[in-house]
Amino acid sequence: MAGKVRAKMVEGAAQILARRGLQRASFSEVIGLTGAPRGSLYHHFPEGKNELVGAAVDLAGARALELLRQKAGAGAVEITEYFLHIWREILSRSKLQAGCAVLAVTVAAESPELLSHAAAAFRSWRALIAELLERGGLERRHAARFAATLVAASEGAVVLARAEQSMEPFELVSEQLLDQIRRMLIST
Repeated sequence: MAGKVRAKMVEGAAQILARRGLQRASFSEVIGLTGAPRGSLYHHFPEGKNELVGAAVDLAGARALELLRQKAGAGAVEITEYFLHIWREILSRSKLQAGCAVLAVTVAAESPELLSHAAAAFRSWRALIAELLERGGLERRHAARFAATLVAASEGAVVLARAEQSMEPFELVSEQLLDQIRRMLIST
């Protein structure tokens, strides 16, 4: 039971980070969203907000990896399309209100510990995407570079879409990334 409460709180924190960012995320919101007893916060997260946020970033990072692993064996274009699809769905389902919990922490954290959690998530995404792209037909020398470009450009596109309250910037970046991966595959 205690593990379920903790997991529910981490899930709630990840949702709040994706919607409201690090500075506007609070323990009170986590309690309100999850229905967890107030005393359970310090029981499960004795080191405070940073411990909860770190766990939420780890969860967000792991979820993306889990989704990406579903495309193991797919072609490089399909992997790229799928990664973009994940973000498109987040934007659409949230009516352009949610973004990336990992990015939210990255841009606002002053804690080296929280930045370390975010860096680990981004590194793991880039590594897995590069591996999948290579297995999907992209030359090794291009896979890591394109994986970094895909992560960075899609994160930026999500930010632009939320700021402009329009899918247009996201779709423009998506088209560019798909054109780029197709050209790379042709040149190999």
